[in-house]
Formats: sequence, C-alpha cells, structure tokens
Amino acid sequence: MSPQWQVSVDSGRCIGAGTCAGTAPRHFTLVDGRSRSTAERVEPDEDAAAAAELCPVTAITIRDPSGAVIAPEP
Repeated sequence: MSPQWQVSVDSGRCIGAGTCAGTAPRHFTLVDGRSRSTAERVEPDEDAAAAAELCPVTAITIRDPSGAVIAPEP
C-alpha cells in the first residue's frame, strides 16, 4: 500500500465550478453548490492532482504524508 495523499477543499473559496467533479468524480462531488472531497485521504491518483491544478480558484489542496503540497504546484 502506497502512502496516502491528504485532500482538502476550502469551502469558503470554492465557487462550485464543478471542474473537480468532472475531472476526478471518484474524489470530488458537489454538495449544495460547493465541492467536497469524497475522502480525506486517498491513494495517489493523477486525476485528483489534475483536479487541484484545474480548480479556477485554487480551492483544492493535495498534500503528501509529510505535509508537502503536491497540487496545485506551488
């Protein structure tokens, strides 16, 4: 089992564009017009990282087990 990534969505920043849910539906869903991650920790997945990169307001952050930001790229 590989180290898991921590996925967080800043609900105050999210505008509900839905890009994340469209890019990585296994990892994100829209609830009441805002994105939510389907799990706080996930196996490394390029779709989740892509969703963070594509978020128009950078509301998604993905970190590795050490806490370093994986996406969006700093």
